[in-house]
Amino acid sequence: MAQNEKLSVTMRRTPLGRVKGLGSAKSGVHHWWAERVTSVALIPLTLWFVFSVLSMAGHPQADIVHWVSHPLVAVLLIALIVASFHHTQLGLQMVLEDYVHEEGQRLIWLMVMRAIVWLLGLAAVLSVLKLAI
Repeated sequence: MAQNEKLSVTMRRTPLGRVKGLGSAKSGVHHWWAERVTSVALIPLTLWFVFSVLSMAGHPQADIVHWVSHPLVAVLLIALIVASFHHTQLGLQMVLEDYVHEEGQRLIWLMVMRAIVWLLGLAAVLSVLKLAI
C-alpha cells in the first residue's frame, strides 16, 4: 500500500517537480480555476451585453436608463462587472507575480493593483445601482 501511495504522489508532480524532488505549489490551482470560471462566465455575459448595446444604437439616453433600471438587466450588468474586474485582477496578479522579482515591490504593486481594481469595480456597480434604483 505504501508503494502505491508513493507512486500516486509521484505521478501528480510535474516533470520538473519530479526532477527537483518538489511537490506541487498547491496555491496555483485555485488561481487557475478562478481564471477559467470567470472566463466561462464572461462569454455569455459579454455576448448578451454586446448584442444588447448594439440593439439600442440610436436610442435616446432615457431609453437606455430605462433598460438599465430593469431588475434582470441590472443583475446581469453587475454580474458582468464583477466577473470582468475579478478576471482582470487575476490576470494582473499573474503578470506582477511573474515579472516583479523583488518581494517587497511585488507586495506593494499587488496591493495597489487590487485597490485600484476594487475601487473601479465598486464605482461601476454603484453606477448600475444608481440607475436601477
